[in-house]
Amino acid sequence: MEEDLRNSSDIALELAQLHILRGIEFSRQLQSITMRKEFRLVKGETYIYTAISESDEDFPALLSAAQRAVTHGYRVFILPNPKGIRTADFIFERKGLFRMYDLKTIQGKSSIINRLAESIGQTNHVLLNMATTYNGRLFATQIKRYFELNPQASEVLIFKGGQAISIKRGYALDKYFVLSFSRKYGK
Repeated sequence: MEEDLRNSSDIALELAQLHILRGIEFSRQLQSITMRKEFRLVKGETYIYTAISESDEDFPALLSAAQRAVTHGYRVFILPNPKGIRTADFIFERKGLFRMYDLKTIQGKSSIINRLAESIGQTNHVLLNMATTYNGRLFATQIKRYFELNPQASEVLIFKGGQAISIKRGYALDKYFVLSFSRKYGK
């Protein structure tokens, strides 16, 4: 029991450091976290590792999004949620590049901007796992607004059906973004 608490706090400290690191140090820290012994391969999966219990109430939604990420070529690490530290839900790795994502599953017609705003301060990358249809123009307007509100935001990754749509800051703040994204999203 004491060993588990010490290991849990160790990963909590490593996750907390992510809030002060930038650039290559941030990437190295992400990679270091994925090598921790807390991560175990999820039963029946090849590229999904978890540091939380499969009985955790959030696990089914996290696993669903992780499985979609694997179909797009990612190796996925489901992160724990230590008390008192705002952390993302995942670390994705593809071709040696590590990124941290906060998951927002969109199931209803609630405002996407509110869900995106919840991730401010957790990570610069947000994953929207679409489980419903959404008006493309309204969606684009809300993504653009999120990037305007959050100067640290780097990417919004959208899983819609079999598609993965990556929206980077520069694209979202372009004057033609709403029109361009509306067309792309509608396909």
